[in-house]
Amino acid sequence: MNLPALSKILSPFHEGEKIIQQRLGVRDRMEKFGSRVIRDHLPDQHRAFYQQLPFLFLGHADANGWPWASIVCNPPGFAVSNDSEHLTLNASPVAGDPLAESLTPDLRIGLLGIELHSRRRNRLSATISEQSNDHFTLVVDQSFGNCPQYIQGREWHWHEGVIPAPPKHFSAFDETTQAFIGAADTFFVASAVGANHKQNASDEEKINGVDISHRGGRAGFVRVDNNRQLTIPDYLGNFHFNTLGNFLKNPKAGLLFIDFDRGDILQLIGTAKILWDSPDTRHFEGAERLWTFTLERGHWIRNALPVRFTAPEFSTNSLLTGTWQEANARQQAEQDTQRWHSLTVDDIVDESKTIRSFYLTSETLTQPTYLPGQFLTLRIPTQTAGGNDCGATNESDIVRTYTVSSAPADRRLRISVKREFNGRASGYLHNHLNIGDSLEAQSPRGNFHWQADSSRAAVLIGAGVGLTPMVAIARHCWLESYRTRKPRPVIVFAAARNAAERPFFEELKQLQTQSQGMVRVVWALSQPESSLKPGQDYHHHGRINQELFQAVLPLDDYDCYLCGPDTFMQSMYDTLSDLGINDTRIFAEAFGPSSLQRKIPKDSQSTKLAAHSETSPKTQLADSALVRFFDSDQQLVSEHTWQADEGSLLDLAENHGLQPAFSCRAGQCGACVACVEGADIHYDEQPQCALNEGQVALCVGRPAVATNGLSEPPVLSVYWD
Repeated sequence: MNLPALSKILSPFHEGEKIIQQRLGVRDRMEKFGSRVIRDHLPDQHRAFYQQLPFLFLGHADANGWPWASIVCNPPGFAVSNDSEHLTLNASPVAGDPLAESLTPDLRIGLLGIELHSRRRNRLSATISEQSNDHFTLVVDQSFGNCPQYIQGREWHWHEGVIPAPPKHFSAFDETTQAFIGAADTFFVASAVGANHKQNASDEEKINGVDISHRGGRAGFVRVDNNRQLTIPDYLGNFHFNTLGNFLKNPKAGLLFIDFDRGDILQLIGTAKILWDSPDTRHFEGAERLWTFTLERGHWIRNALPVRFTAPEFSTNSLLTGTWQEANARQQAEQDTQRWHSLTVDDIVDESKTIRSFYLTSETLTQPTYLPGQFLTLRIPTQTAGGNDCGATNESDIVRTYTVSSAPADRRLRISVKREFNGRASGYLHNHLNIGDSLEAQSPRGNFHWQADSSRAAVLIGAGVGLTPMVAIARHCWLESYRTRKPRPVIVFAAARNAAERPFFEELKQLQTQSQGMVRVVWALSQPESSLKPGQDYHHHGRINQELFQAVLPLDDYDCYLCGPDTFMQSMYDTLSDLGINDTRIFAEAFGPSSLQRKIPKDSQSTKLAAHSETSPKTQLADSALVRFFDSDQQLVSEHTWQADEGSLLDLAENHGLQPAFSCRAGQCGACVACVEGADIHYDEQPQCALNEGQVALCVGRPAVATNGLSEPPVLSVYWD
């Protein structure tokens, strides 16, 4: 019989839950949703579900108001529901569990049923109506289903002859307990608000009570801060906020950890605190916020359970989250953006005739936090590279930047490199780098990246190797939509000459299938092979143009991302502008000062450039200057008169046969940073690379007008290693 939901209650949520929902902007939506799915009875499916389980998790508050999380076990069928309002449990708590002393009529109970191998779970809050030594009956206050997120799949088997050991009490975590908690992938948390109401509680009182909830993640998702405090990430969930809402009104909490191999249980009580704005949150992948647990007391009960479990099969949702070890490493890597780290080549894959991908890992460095679209700076020893286009002196290493083509959630960094004619760095990577070899790299960075704070559909436009950031962005969008259940449409326009030069074709095709069309891919080939099938192997014969955009894109507001050769990006920018796309919503990879000529002036307040300056220039560009170049021994190499139309200091050096190190030519990677004395330096846009006092980014720096009031041309001395 299908009974209505909680129709008599004004809201299925109490004040604490409402406050958090309001804070996060989901209050109205959850009120409508909760009124439909939170019931005052057990649906038939839930009744059958509980009756097939060999264990259930219970939460209760003891006489002093401390919530405890518990587990009760018996062979399947020990839970019986004779009608939609009652559930009888023919089981007793584990000996030594505080629940045994608290079981009395009118006790408020939170109940959670999980079928671990299928990841099904349902919850209810209830009140004990009757109780004896071997069973107790619950009257349902609220019941609802739960999504299967973050539940590790485990099979169970019965373990006969279990005799629980006496509880071992403590008020601080010893080393063994700290190690156990730090390696856990699952625990259960009990919380309570107004838990001492009687069986005949009013409708408004029924929204209070005790809750027990599951928490899961990768092993290492619980941080042991010291011998009394834990820090736990809070992932995206169902927006009920039963646990955190209770914490907001009553910070007391109870935790239950299970040793799934040995059948031991660890029960803890203490106080919880929600950390809404902790700086640690952004370093922990998947965390929306954090909360801490400070221990009051706890105990171990060894050999407590008559069930044992297989090794976990990790939830896909869990695998998209991080660990505290990774979070700490990412934080350190972010602080050491200029530091070089050793990466090992884990795999090599040809993406096309000219583009090869290198998968990079490190035993000592966890993948740093980065945004899809950013680049990785690599250093290659000159003596191993060979070729002509070095960008460095014979005594210097080659420094190059390559866009990361993997998503931040991927467990390996991937760069995808085009083999350039006479390219010294790309030639070495293609011809000499093998699996197992090492490269030195700095942490990813760059101003061209995915705009996560936008809700608009995204149009990704790339040509050739310019598809590398687009693949990273598309992969990230799909993984994030899976994790957050908030799909954001992505349309990829991919350009190549033919199938042989078409990178990432199978990967993008698979991504389109996996995302069920959330990611859509449109291939434009200018010279397709005759064997290719239109509509299957490619979608447009020719270059990407206005007509193709109009045919594919519905009338809407888009964020557009461009990457490819300069002429390609300029053409795409002009076309998008002609179609009315706002300049502030066109983001372009900016390797080189002349990558893109925008129709809106740089100093326009409405212009948002991919490479932007945080502050306005404080210097005035000089008309001319005398520039002296010195080597690492501070010996004068040459001196030249610089003119305003000659470009950057790097351009000046190259025009006169010098070869200072360089890579991005956009003030981002730091490869060309040199020491400077004399005149000030003018930048149209402040470089992103780290600069100390007395240093210059040669690729974007130019001499500035003297600030001493003298009219003669400034004199500049440049030193590089």
